[in-house]
Amino acid sequence: MKRTAKAHWTGNAKEGKGDLTTQSETLYKTNYSFKTRFLGEEKGTNPEELLAAAHAGCFTMAVSFALTEKGLSPTSLDTEAILTMENLNISRIHLSISGSVPGISTAEFETIAKEAEQNCLISQALKIPISSEASLV
Repeated sequence: MKRTAKAHWTGNAKEGKGDLTTQSETLYKTNYSFKTRFLGEEKGTNPEELLAAAHAGCFTMAVSFALTEKGLSPTSLDTEAILTMENLNISRIHLSISGSVPGISTAEFETIAKEAEQNCLISQALKIPISSEASLV
């Protein structure tokens, strides 16, 4: 399986701008620029936000798969990924998941989340510290 995304850019680093398109076209010519990445002055996305979204999605699916393997069916799972960037380096990602999962204890849910933190494909691809937290609702 291969997944693709395309980036287009015009202009210099600070005044220029670009757009991103994913294979599925869920993102289609989505704006990104220095302003969307570092200043938040205009509507658009940035690579760090997209990485956080990918990590949140991957981690949540890994938790769901692990629950399914245990014969459990979550009512809902919600994850927030907080990516921290310091001195133009991504220094960490913190994953916070809450779930409504009938038939599981908080300790079991936390254990599954910790395993997913280490084993989801995006976690494995990154070479930065990754942390997570889990709570049942």
